[in-house]
Amino acid sequence: MHDTNELLKDGPDTVRRLARRRYDLDPAALSDALRERNDAQAEVTRLRTELNRTAKARRSGPPPEAEKEAARALRAEVQRAEAAARTAAARLTDLLLSIPNVPLDSVPDGDSEKEAVEIRRGGPAPRPADGARHHAEIGESLGILDGPTAAKLSGARFSVARGAGARLERALGDFFLDLHTREHGYTEQSVPFLVGRDTMTGTGQLPKFEEDLFRTRVGDRELFLIPTAEVPLTNLVAGQLLDARELPYAFTARTPCFRAEAGAYGRDTRGILRLHQFEKVELVRICAPEDAQAQLELMVNHAEECLRRLELAHRVVLLPAGDMGFAARMTYDIEVWLPGSGSYREISSVSDCGTFQARRADIRVKRPDGRRTPAATLNGSALPIGRTIAALLEQGVQEDGSVLLPEALVPYTGFRRILPGGATE
Repeated sequence: MHDTNELLKDGPDTVRRLARRRYDLDPAALSDALRERNDAQAEVTRLRTELNRTAKARRSGPPPEAEKEAARALRAEVQRAEAAARTAAARLTDLLLSIPNVPLDSVPDGDSEKEAVEIRRGGPAPRPADGARHHAEIGESLGILDGPTAAKLSGARFSVARGAGARLERALGDFFLDLHTREHGYTEQSVPFLVGRDTMTGTGQLPKFEEDLFRTRVGDRELFLIPTAEVPLTNLVAGQLLDARELPYAFTARTPCFRAEAGAYGRDTRGILRLHQFEKVELVRICAPEDAQAQLELMVNHAEECLRRLELAHRVVLLPAGDMGFAARMTYDIEVWLPGSGSYREISSVSDCGTFQARRADIRVKRPDGRRTPAATLNGSALPIGRTIAALLEQGVQEDGSVLLPEALVPYTGFRRILPGGATE
């Protein structure tokens, strides 16, 4: 969310910057909504003052019937004004909630991954794509991935892992969490997988992405299945005033993630790259706004370290303004090489959201001088387990059909190689 006065103060510059992400800000409509809300609130204040004044004037004795009737009429006016003020405030809030975060000027122009700027590459040299096998084929031949059974249970875009595949999923989650908590300083959290509308709104999933969310309703209680642990992790401190001397906060959690993928019809229907349900380890950092850029670079390194330890070929790219998430003002994608499709594919997005989410979730920082300002929030995947398995299979498959895993996983899996049929050694 935004500070209305700041949006209007910057005027044409804000319009220009939002246009880079293909959002057409209408300053006149925003100014009108702000004026309507302010006028409505001023009318409520005027009428309440008048009501209080007349009440004080009547205290000397019982009021005549005419004064009683005037007081009743004035109270009715106050109620109507309060309803009008709520409507005007809701109209302004709805408008503000629809405006995406303003991209930083250092973010490149463009609308898609084609305009992303490559920053660096890491890991071993990419395996040639010629003759490479897709991870779905490899997983099925090993007996560790079973798409048809998942489809029988739940329909398209679900997966079943068995035997060494299920063990590999568990191992990766433990490996990522141990790395982030023991070496990177994150505090592990166990969080709900179902959250309320206010929680989703706080991080920007609502109202923009309602069609991409799974929800459930029990009686009059509405809950949403989380699309990422970013949602509950960031909202752990919603409505709080944080001591600047204790920042940054660094949280991590492994959770299932649920996404309807409403806009992804026909994309990545084979394999485990784009599922309705998957597991992911998420990182969230909360800091003072002036520290956000340094924290972003740190988080990218934390996510990339997972791939370095797993010996996976990858690259880091800076996303263009038109391809960033709704709440982000700057995003790095880490893309892993998938020889089966002959391309780099996103395995982690690490985003600086500035004060955008903190304003929506009311997360503030108390400065040493007593000032209270919105905090900055950052989030990133480190890493999604399914996409990591896809990369391990495609980059680690051997000529005999087995898959060789990196040495770093052996303490977690108990094996280094998965053989056709699912045996391990």
